[in-house]
Amino acid sequence: MDGPTTNSAKGLTPIARSSVTRDVTARVFDYLVSGELNPGARLPSERRLADALQVSRSAIRETLAVFEVLGIVDSRPGSGTYLRTQSSDLLPSVINWGLTLGQPRTLDLVEARAEMEVITARLAAERATKADIGRLEIHMERMQETVELRREFVDADVAFHLEIADIAGNSVLSDLLHSVRALLRVWVERAVTEEGTNVPTLSEHRRVFEAIKAGDVEGSEQAMKAHMRSASNRLRRSLEPHEQ
Repeated sequence: MDGPTTNSAKGLTPIARSSVTRDVTARVFDYLVSGELNPGARLPSERRLADALQVSRSAIRETLAVFEVLGIVDSRPGSGTYLRTQSSDLLPSVINWGLTLGQPRTLDLVEARAEMEVITARLAAERATKADIGRLEIHMERMQETVELRREFVDADVAFHLEIADIAGNSVLSDLLHSVRALLRVWVERAVTEEGTNVPTLSEHRRVFEAIKAGDVEGSEQAMKAHMRSASNRLRRSLEPHEQ
């Protein structure tokens, strides 16, 4: 059965004519996660969306096609386009689009993630068992082995951080960090595009690992803070060419 219909495009206002594709994408995405639509709701028609933004229907059609590929909306021939998931579940896509569009709130998300990483590192140092350290060391070794391989290094880096979140033993923090795993990947991939950054990144992770292994609560917190500071700076540099 089709979900409830939304007949208006309340909350959307006209956009400037410059950078239409980018602006339409950003504006429609903001609308989708604003809470105006309930899960399963049908989006306003292409005509209504186009009228609200004062752009062509083809621009709306292209944007919705992209969101369908991302799994954000579901297009049903003869019925309409529907919001596929809860807006909170769209966070990874928000992050990805934020990085692509160079939106300021991306750095706010990075800042929030950094604080959570510091907390989980401290808790992991307090609570890690011998088995936990063994699993974490596997990720550390994998990073060492793949330091010259971008994709594999990214995989090991993300796994390392998610393992720390699990070791911390706080389900809320673990769920939050798992929910932003897309941010972890995008962040690392953007940061490691700079030549030579894998080696210092590896060293930063090594210091975090050694502190957790030693049960050094303060040391693990400081090591993660240093890593987050460096990673944030690398990300900002990688975003600079994309800023408008």
